[in-house]
Amino acid sequence: MRDLETIQNTNYELIIIGGGVNGAATARDAALRGIKTILLEKSDYAAGTSSWSTRLIHGGLRYLEHFEFSLVRESLREREVLLRTAPHLVKSLMLTVPVYGDRSRPYWKIQAGMLLYDLFSYDKTLPSHRMLPKQKFHQLFRYLDQEGLKGGAQYYDGQAVYAERLCLENITAATEAGATCLNYAEVTGLICNGERIAQLQCRDRLSGETFTVQGGDRAVVVNTSGPWVDKVCQRGQQNHQPMPIGKEPKIGGTKGSHVIVPPFSGAPDTALYVEAKSDGRPFFIVPWLGMYLIGTTDLPFQGNLDQVKADNEEIDYLLRETNLIIPSAQLTRHDVKFTYSGVRPLPHSQGETPGSVTRKHIIHNHHSEGVNNLISLIGGKLTTFRCVGAELVDEVCQKQNRAAVASPTLKTPFPGAIVPSDERVTETVAQYRDRVSLVTLNHLFTLYGARAIDVLKLIDESPDLAEAITPHLPDIKAQIVYAVRQEFAHTLVDILRRRTTIAMQLNYGLDVLPVVKDVLQNYCGWRQQYLEKATQQYHHYMTENCIPDYVLAEQASVDNTSLTS
Repeated sequence: MRDLETIQNTNYELIIIGGGVNGAATARDAALRGIKTILLEKSDYAAGTSSWSTRLIHGGLRYLEHFEFSLVRESLREREVLLRTAPHLVKSLMLTVPVYGDRSRPYWKIQAGMLLYDLFSYDKTLPSHRMLPKQKFHQLFRYLDQEGLKGGAQYYDGQAVYAERLCLENITAATEAGATCLNYAEVTGLICNGERIAQLQCRDRLSGETFTVQGGDRAVVVNTSGPWVDKVCQRGQQNHQPMPIGKEPKIGGTKGSHVIVPPFSGAPDTALYVEAKSDGRPFFIVPWLGMYLIGTTDLPFQGNLDQVKADNEEIDYLLRETNLIIPSAQLTRHDVKFTYSGVRPLPHSQGETPGSVTRKHIIHNHHSEGVNNLISLIGGKLTTFRCVGAELVDEVCQKQNRAAVASPTLKTPFPGAIVPSDERVTETVAQYRDRVSLVTLNHLFTLYGARAIDVLKLIDESPDLAEAITPHLPDIKAQIVYAVRQEFAHTLVDILRRRTTIAMQLNYGLDVLPVVKDVLQNYCGWRQQYLEKATQQYHHYMTENCIPDYVLAEQASVDNTSLTS
């Protein structure tokens, strides 16, 4: 239960609005430095941009073209940090770049970029790049389009298969270090007293209860709400009157969409970083959980940030361009198993094309707009969340005239990190292999890292929780209970989309709803009325955000036919 009374009677030194990966990293860093911190997220952790990326931890090879060398170096350094501190969630990934004479950068330019990439990652543990002349490239990738092929390049970056869990582990670490973190807690008003935000008005979206969050004399508010940054600033109030903070927009978000498809003819063993044959725009074809993740698009977006969806044209574009790169693929709409779309919180840039807008984050201090204790984060990549969090906390310390303490997150492992000397993994596998398959045990240690042990302990209490949620995937019922008891899950979407990825792998999670609801009722005390409401919300979410419009149209046509027949 949330203790809102205690929260209202506490003066916080740092108030964070937004529980995406950057806000979560800021909370973790601040709590580890001993700063009294609260984080407020209006939906679920990582429910926005953080869960809708291409799931790559990368330096940004393309940023070299825009001379953003400092961003590339920063990203490559952070890639190494995550490979070391979150080894269960961030793995190495080989990427292949085919080079075409008529639609790619020249072969020599790609080679120069690869050399620079290696130079900027001089401290890397991953292998260096290699160039592949045309004949060798063709031998390795016979199914790729041969028209105008000049060769290719291969290099290594990182992949976060379960990107949402990177955010969740930051939240877990922050909570364990003393921070207060609330999801489904919406900030409805920023109450200003003179040139400072003195209080935040909030609403608990689970109970409907309203509450306030107080800041002490030196409290700082950090706005890490991603695409919602401007909307949060518009909630300023003074003397019961609206006082929007900043008249000029800070965010110029662009929409990025992805599709997930099963293995197909000619599917590569490595990830592909290719340029679309029709317009030259780069996109990825990435192996992901036995399927392929294809994306992303890059379109200006000004719609409802809470309902962002890959439209039919974007889906067709990604399928068409994949078929042009891999002619044997022959992908159609019927191959699409899941779609998702998000909005990148890029800086507002008048007149620039989406692809040319900087991906480097900006820390905006609102003192020039009459508010001295508010900082907003504009931009930010999945790869660089740790250093962004540290930078934001440094800014907070400076505002508070607090003695500088170095960020501890550079070397601190994440909660689930497994160290090589940890014998508990071997012991746990031996203890549970008679009750849980080795495939499931491997899956649990990949998903939860060392905390898989805590998931498995639930089986000791209730042996039924060792049962599979579905015969098609390695997930077990204990994960549902663990998500609610230990991982702040409050909805079916939280469980099936962000604590696990079942919704993305198997018919939008619709087939497993009966099993999941049964577990929630029997082991988590969810009442029937709440489950019915949660089911409606789940169907609504999938319809509005994930199931393609052409599928919904086909279903509606079938339903109408059955009604009139």
